[in-house]
Amino acid sequence: MEAFCEDLRRAYEVESGGPALRALACLRVPGVHAVAVYRFGQWIRAEGLFTRLLLDPIYLALQMLIHVLWGIDIPRGAKIGGGLYIGHFGGITVSRKAVLGRNCNISQEITIGGSGRPGVNGGYPVIGDNVYIAPGARIFGKIHVGNNVKIGANAVISRDVPDNAIVVVDPGFRIVSMKGNQRTVKAHESA
Repeated sequence: MEAFCEDLRRAYEVESGGPALRALACLRVPGVHAVAVYRFGQWIRAEGLFTRLLLDPIYLALQMLIHVLWGIDIPRGAKIGGGLYIGHFGGITVSRKAVLGRNCNISQEITIGGSGRPGVNGGYPVIGDNVYIAPGARIFGKIHVGNNVKIGANAVISRDVPDNAIVVVDPGFRIVSMKGNQRTVKAHESA
């Protein structure tokens, strides 16, 4: 319950207006809904067998609803510290084996998951405290992301990131082929 109070406090701090308006705004934020269901699922796991049998179907239905309505998939198996803030919804996937520290910010269209490779590099991310993950970021594999890190938009993180780092995609682009669209153009001209 303490972690959920921290989650709510972070969401409340972001909103503007008077206390009642801020509290009402928190109730309508999809990220708060997702975090509430995640924390509910974790609470059920810690309870006795009777409580789990009684409440697991409710948790599973709520988790599916969050996934379908808001596009947020955070299974209760993930270990996430208090103060989780989800600013925007949609396309958020967190592995059930991922670990996130306290006061993390998650943006839309992010993935935190396994590498898909068994063996030495196989595994799941461990993310430190006070980490900001910008839209479109992908974090995967058996890596450690330090404390106070900012991960920029569309960054792909597959190696360890030290404390206090800012990780961004190198701006610009590179031409990898000059043959590109020739085949499509020729087929179109012959028609």
